[in-house]
Amino acid sequence: MRAFYYTAVAEDRELSTLRPLVDWLDYNGFAVVTKPLKEFTDAQGRRRVKGNMDIELAIDVMEMSGCVDHFVIFSGDGDFRRLVKAVQRRGKRVSVVSTIRTLPPMVADELRHQADNFIELDDLKSQIARDNGSKPAPAFTPAQTDA
Repeated sequence: MRAFYYTAVAEDRELSTLRPLVDWLDYNGFAVVTKPLKEFTDAQGRRRVKGNMDIELAIDVMEMSGCVDHFVIFSGDGDFRRLVKAVQRRGKRVSVVSTIRTLPPMVADELRHQADNFIELDDLKSQIARDNGSKPAPAFTPAQTDA
């Protein structure tokens, strides 16, 4: 079993609010895939940041599709529908974890319908939520990677 976490991080990683999470995941056997956030100024002159990891995830899924039977993607991004369809054509199963219980729903209908299995994130709450601010015990321990 492999578990990957994809995120864009600020250039100065020491100041990133994601730093504790990224460090914990890395220490606990997740393959953490990062790239720097890109800063730009929008048409109204406001400073914005962008950190899309779609292509990194898609390439990794396609590369691993020869040796993985079942992918579980925690995302609601409809852009992943074509990726899901592509690996399904290779005979692989894909589960998508997201939520339809928010307004608006956080999962695109086309992604939810393309997946072999849709898992409502809210249904996992009792297994993964913090109780009174304490950290939950890990539900599983991902395998360590040699890479």
